Amino acid sequence: MTLALLGLYLVAAGLALPRRLAGSARLQAHPVAGTALWLALMASFLVALLLAAHHAVEPFAHEPAGLLGLVPHAEPARPLAPHTHDGWLLTAGAAGLAAVVAAVGARAGRARRRHRAVLDVVAVRDRRWNALVLEHAHPTVYCLPGRRSRVVVSRGALELLDERQLAAAVAHEREHIRGRHHLLRLPADAFALLLGRLPLARLGRAEVALLLEMAADDAALARVSRSELASALCALATSPAPPGGSLGVAATGVLTRVRRLARPGGGLRRRRAAWWAGVVAIPLLPYLLACAPHP
Repeated sequence: MTLALLGLYLVAAGLALPRRLAGSARLQAHPVAGTALWLALMASFLVALLLAAHHAVEPFAHEPAGLLGLVPHAEPARPLAPHTHDGWLLTAGAAGLAAVVAAVGARAGRARRRHRAVLDVVAVRDRRWNALVLEHAHPTVYCLPGRRSRVVVSRGALELLDERQLAAAVAHEREHIRGRHHLLRLPADAFALLLGRLPLARLGRAEVALLLEMAADDAALARVSRSELASALCALATSPAPPGGSLGVAATGVLTRVRRLARPGGGLRRRRAAWWAGVVAIPLLPYLLACAPHP
């Protein structure tokens, strides 16, 4: 029974829910909360996968006896193993996932360091914009996040964008750096590396990238107007993809973001606390299915 419940949960979390959530206007209206939901769903899927694997290998090692052993249950037919094995299992799984995330982060960090070393040689610092100007005809604006962050503006962007558009593009990149969005992308990238064909991995990675771009858009609006940011996105829409490990202002979902800027959404208001409580609880749902009493 436990294994069947976990299997149904894996199908729902890994296949059905991602297709329903992808492109959700509600999540796009609250991009930071939407990012947290996608990451929580990925964590929940991994917890369910670990518990399902354990119950498949040792089906009688652990029977449902109430969540954490606190909920009373009918007298079992055989002695129940303590819940501690689930803790060890989740700890081992978390350690493995952390190792994959660290490896993905280290690879991205190496790419950023190499690119930063080249930029420090070939680019010129513009004190007005506090950015590096790269002598390249193609218009592009992007950032290299991390400890020694950089905002990079090409000569083509300086010639294409007016002053307010350029201010909007640079503000967007600075919000990526300030929000440490590259760290929020790491778990999604690692999950996609492990389970790339799964809809949750494939769609989740793309949605997290898009939502973080929207989060930077929203934060930049404290300094520039919606029309200025939207026009900058449109002007830079043909920009090439930024180098590995960097974040570009027009690298992801330009059309969707421009449409969103034209119809802003409201805040979470009174539901904020309930929303975040739900997000935090999502990774615990598989444990509830595995350990809560049931027939």
